[in-house]
Amino acid sequence: MTNIEFAPLQGYTDAAYRYWHNRLIGGVSCYYSPFIRIEKSDIRAKDLRDILPENNEGLNLVPQIIVNGKDELDFLSAKIRELGYSRIDINFGCPFPLQTKKGRGAALLSDPQKVLELMEAIKDNDDIHYSVKMRLGMSSAEEFYPLIDIINHAPLHHVALHPRVATQQYKGNVDMLSFERISGEITHPLIYNGDITNLGEINSIDCRYATLSAIMIGRGLLSDPCLSYEYVNNVQLSDKEKIAKILELHAHLLEHYSARLQGDSQLLVKMKTFWEYLEPLIGRKSAKLIKKSINMAKYDAAVVSISCN
Repeated sequence: MTNIEFAPLQGYTDAAYRYWHNRLIGGVSCYYSPFIRIEKSDIRAKDLRDILPENNEGLNLVPQIIVNGKDELDFLSAKIRELGYSRIDINFGCPFPLQTKKGRGAALLSDPQKVLELMEAIKDNDDIHYSVKMRLGMSSAEEFYPLIDIINHAPLHHVALHPRVATQQYKGNVDMLSFERISGEITHPLIYNGDITNLGEINSIDCRYATLSAIMIGRGLLSDPCLSYEYVNNVQLSDKEKIAKILELHAHLLEHYSARLQGDSQLLVKMKTFWEYLEPLIGRKSAKLIKKSINMAKYDAAVVSISCN
């Protein structure tokens, strides 16, 4: 059975979500933190808090970083090393202009020299096991092929590949032909990521690429948090059973954020994000009530309506 890993999504898969998903649902062998970056010459305090070991007890967490070169990689690696981590994932796939314009994420894929520089830099941090999460390129899958030899000669734990180019963001079809070609040339353990939303798709990828190290799922687990549990336990839950687990997860997160956020306004904004991918499961009516909630009283009533559907 292939391992299931939880891909990071900024604003969604924070420490509280990871902790309670692992404790209440599970089925995930490895969670990745949303990417950690440098702002104003330092690591953001909220990023550091998110990966504190005491906030991630009981789960296998790999911090992910996004960098534009050796200096940023060395700086972030040192900060993360101080917390006791021996694994770090490097983001080569973020497609958003806010990062690519700074030479980070998928922007690196069109610069083989910069990729080589980073792969050489990780050799200097030989007490850390690095992995990379990649796309096919910025605008063309052809950008990936000059990188293969560089990647193969680097001391990497694994390569995770999302078979889209950055200009697609999350739209259009994944390029399975390119993934298949690349899978035959990458010598490191390979992880598939992209457009996995149900058990059938997990099994299809698992059968088609029997040598995969793992299957990484992000948005698919946000829209169906029980997907990992179903796969690992070889069961299929009813919608009613899934909703019961999701409401339990929600209750713990609501308690967590209620104790940490100031005022209903902040809490409401944070809790609404929990449901953004769940409309197909909870129903359009409940999803609409949650989106239109203007205070916590209306929000609570909207959440109660889910179990009444």
